[in-house]
Amino acid sequence: MNNNREKLLLFVPDEDLLFADGFDDAIIGLDTQNLRVVYSKQKMIETLLTDMDVDDAIEYLEFNTWQTYVGEKTPIYMDELDCFEE
Repeated sequence: MNNNREKLLLFVPDEDLLFADGFDDAIIGLDTQNLRVVYSKQKMIETLLTDMDVDDAIEYLEFNTWQTYVGEKTPIYMDELDCFEE
């Protein structure tokens, strides 16, 4: 099993989930109550760092992904607690 998307698809049919394309490595879980894929914002930012700096990555994700509503299956984007460590 290569990634978390494949793991989720073992238990939930593809048509029941919405994924953020290109961010499979940032999947950290599943909201089993509403069948919504959960992503780590920090891991999504890390994915974009090969193409842009941190500020541009955050701006891109805020505008194009995190603030976008695509229906009741819209993925959840969350901050991980360890990002607040000192």
